[in-house]
Amino acid sequence: MKKIITLSLVLLLVFAMLLPSVSIAGSIPNERLYPRLVDNAFLLDSEEESKLLDKLDQISEKQDLDVVVVTVDSLEGYSPSEYADDFYDYNGYGMGPGHDGILLLISMEERDWAITTYGFAITAFTDAGLDRIIEEIIPHLSDGNYYKAFDRFGDLADEYTRAARNGRAYDVGNLPKKPPSPLLIPISLLIGAIISFLITGFMKSQLKTVRMQKSATSYVRQNSLNLVASRDIYLYNVITRRARPKKSESSRGGSTTHRSSSGRSHGGKSGKF
Repeated sequence: MKKIITLSLVLLLVFAMLLPSVSIAGSIPNERLYPRLVDNAFLLDSEEESKLLDKLDQISEKQDLDVVVVTVDSLEGYSPSEYADDFYDYNGYGMGPGHDGILLLISMEERDWAITTYGFAITAFTDAGLDRIIEEIIPHLSDGNYYKAFDRFGDLADEYTRAARNGRAYDVGNLPKKPPSPLLIPISLLIGAIISFLITGFMKSQLKTVRMQKSATSYVRQNSLNLVASRDIYLYNVITRRARPKKSESSRGGSTTHRSSSGRSHGGKSGKF
């Protein structure tokens, strides 16, 4: 009898130890289980990882919205969006009652990226806004400069969230200007100087027979102009009509959403780098 009681207690203890893992696998936890930077693909060194995690934490706390970066070696058969959505949902990300947050996923197996948004982040990061963010970080990802890509992602997440909190979410017709290349100004000055030199040199070569005069009257032929009358004559007018272009579906702005495996509504995009 004692052996039966002891065996029952052991089984109950084992079952109780398994309960947390069952809960995590089958439902969304109330608290975040991982840090805001999960570099499972080991794309960053320890110093870069520490700096980036501090930055993501500061931005998230300031904006009351989780800003997360996750890297993996493989998507394990899921699509990039499915993996990003599930990682966000089943690991407890999101701040405030709306569980607001944005997550950038990088998978090295097929060089996939995905961004998933939830809560207020769906409003803050519109489809057009996400396109602009990707335009800025894709070159760094393609070059293998992952720290710079993630660092820039953090800056943009901060900027976009701040704009949305002020009622001016970046969207179609209200996108931030792309930062100019640092080489643009010196290259423009050099090209302008070359063009000016060529034009003035050509003009100078055409004026070899001209001599400078002391007054402007020297350039006017005597009695060459005899104005006796002047009048304005209206001839005709031209009216051109053009049809006003209709707004396409892509120009309406806002965020498209989809359902994750947990049944929650997410925004976001995915692609290759």
